[in-house]
Amino acid sequence: MRVERSAEEVLHYLADFANTVEWDPGTEACVRLDGGPVVRGAQWRNTSRFRGRLTELTYRLERYDPGRLVFVGRNRTVTATDDIAVRPADGGGTLVHYRASLRFHGFARLAAPFLRGEFEGLADAVAERLPRVLTGP
Repeated sequence: MRVERSAEEVLHYLADFANTVEWDPGTEACVRLDGGPVVRGAQWRNTSRFRGRLTELTYRLERYDPGRLVFVGRNRTVTATDDIAVRPADGGGTLVHYRASLRFHGFARLAAPFLRGEFEGLADAVAERLPRVLTGP
């Protein structure tokens, strides 16, 4: 995704996972669990709605490098990894590469192939909303 903001601004905004309520259509709430500056190890409780049900994951910022963020969210049925790369674009603005992956545990693994289409729909919605939010005022 290309956005008309500096890479530094984009990285700073995305590093605070509480901002997912603004750009992830599935997120209903996301609350920081610790205090202080957003650094590697920071944690959030993310409440999302999927298929009409609320689910909570505890996310941890596993990597915070110039140009790269990796968040890992966990609960008893799934581990979600959000890997975000941010770099200046030729001619101005910023390129954002966002990759989300899910690994189901236990019996939930059996449902994964049947849920793929719905997860892809959520990914499409994020890809539509995130650039608007990042480019907005």
